[in-house]
Amino acid sequence: MNNNNPVLRIQLKGQLAELRQGVAVLAPQLGIELAEDGLPVAVEQIADNRIEVAYRNGAAVIRYPRRIHFFRALGLLIEQLRAGADEFALEETPQFEMNGPMFDVSQGGAVLTTDSVKTFLRHQALMGLDMIMLYAEDSYDVKEQPYFGYMRGRYSQEEIRDLDDYAYQLGIEMIPCIQTLSHLEDVLKWPAFRDIRDDKETMLVGYERTYEFVEQLIVTAMAPMRTKRIHIGMDEAWNLGLGEYLNQNGYHTKFDIMNEHLARVLQITEKHGLTPMMWSDMYFRAGSKKGAYYDRDCVIPDEVIEAMPKGVQQVYWDYYHYDEDFYTDWINRHKKFGSTPVFAGGIWNWRGFVLNYGATFASTNAALNVCKREGVTEIIATLWGDDGTECDWWSALLGLQLFAEHGYAEQLDEEKLKRRFAFCSGGASYDDFMDIRLVDETPGISPGNLETTNVSRSLLWQNPMQGLFDYNIRGYGLGEHYAGLEKKLSLYADRNGDYGFVFELLRRLCDVLALKAEMGIRLTDAYAAGDKGELDRIRTAELPELTVRVKALHKYHRQCWHRTNKTFGWDIMDLRYGGLLLLLDTAVHRLGDYLDGTVATLEELEETRLSFNGKDGPADCYFYQFMPTATRIARV
Repeated sequence: MNNNNPVLRIQLKGQLAELRQGVAVLAPQLGIELAEDGLPVAVEQIADNRIEVAYRNGAAVIRYPRRIHFFRALGLLIEQLRAGADEFALEETPQFEMNGPMFDVSQGGAVLTTDSVKTFLRHQALMGLDMIMLYAEDSYDVKEQPYFGYMRGRYSQEEIRDLDDYAYQLGIEMIPCIQTLSHLEDVLKWPAFRDIRDDKETMLVGYERTYEFVEQLIVTAMAPMRTKRIHIGMDEAWNLGLGEYLNQNGYHTKFDIMNEHLARVLQITEKHGLTPMMWSDMYFRAGSKKGAYYDRDCVIPDEVIEAMPKGVQQVYWDYYHYDEDFYTDWINRHKKFGSTPVFAGGIWNWRGFVLNYGATFASTNAALNVCKREGVTEIIATLWGDDGTECDWWSALLGLQLFAEHGYAEQLDEEKLKRRFAFCSGGASYDDFMDIRLVDETPGISPGNLETTNVSRSLLWQNPMQGLFDYNIRGYGLGEHYAGLEKKLSLYADRNGDYGFVFELLRRLCDVLALKAEMGIRLTDAYAAGDKGELDRIRTAELPELTVRVKALHKYHRQCWHRTNKTFGWDIMDLRYGGLLLLLDTAVHRLGDYLDGTVATLEELEETRLSFNGKDGPADCYFYQFMPTATRIARV
């Protein structure tokens, strides 16, 4: 909290045995001190599903149904007292039975340190978010499998147990979230797992050692946690049954293979007394002629639904739609499986350096409004780490607050969201965090960037001498855009307290792009015009200055990464920054050779620039491997 606020002395009265540890954890953040002569606060646990917070005549009352609700209520009380209210009475009705984030600590290489997870847990407690998942494809230690998570920053059993204890005292349930079918390319690449491989990322269904391995994963993931719930994954098995399975068994439908595998995995979860959930998309993809999850023409036959193994919750994940009608339709399609699904929305942090708050708010507001109407009571806020986890985790705090405020009101109150975010974050600004989106929401991008175009990422990593994205940005003035945004972000970095570094990182990115975004256009134009003076200016002034700025960005990004994550995974970013710096060095060299007559032409500047995506306007590119060069740098 704001260190300028005086410490509030309070005296809690009531049944406090299960609350004391959590209060002690949150006291420094709240700026409170428990004292016998402090403000009396009567605490009462009630059976009704409501939170009550009142203050009058120098005394306060908190009534709450569950422990997580007490910690949210305590935050509400302190917030009002800090605001100087003479008296007040607040009441909230929790809308969901489960609501909390899932952090991807596998796909992008970034594995949150335990201290970082604990900081998020403290924020969650004040927000009232009661669940956390760490999505771990291989980021946990399985003693029987030394190559599982090898050199990937895997959590030890002791680390997970410590986090589970910490979450428990704050009223937060920690649920393992693993994979038991596919999404395992970083595991199956090792020769130790060759015999259980259907293809490069999917396990071989029906093979006995596959299920020995799956049981090891499930038992290990559950061992350090109190919960009996587990997320068993099973999404995006794109080529299920088309690899080694096909060689051994001939062709079977995806429906049949999914049912066979799910039945075997559920035997394991039942054996260990667990309550599993799974991503639902493979059933929808199997019923779609296009293999798509959100195909309105998808048909899942009644006999397939009847044959689906029972005893598993389906998790409907969707961050791609902005209209309530679609969410209503898809939730009702899930209900045909026999139960109400868990819903997983998204805080759009996985498209590069920039969290897209336009898409986050539009999709979340539509989805959670429908969830409340349709009786969906369990919510997951996903934060994925696709392709390097370039986006700083802490930029997602406002997204977490959005999910939290939906969880305590039938209709979202945006003004309350702003106040709550400022309080729970220790003084960060809603408006400043919303402006994070502007790093990608550039001229040429529609308001809100609902297309989720990642302009800044492609312009950072592209080779200025080859300019794969130059055609798409010509005429939009992106250099000027980033120069202006750099100044704005500098102000934000100074006024957002403990989270100023979120903006400082993006400021340094904009400082690079102010010079680099249109450099390729300046190079090709000068070359085409025969303007050797301009080429020399770029070579001797702009490229050296750009190198200085890239090094400054790299250094600060490295600092931010190691403040938040384990070191494993940063090597990917070193390789990217190193590659960029060498591209700049080669640009200086190539221009020098041309200007001194060593070479007669620069082939890379003579090539006509084409649209990256066949369209006009700033282009989107999902994966890094396609940004620096048109030559393949990774197998796909």
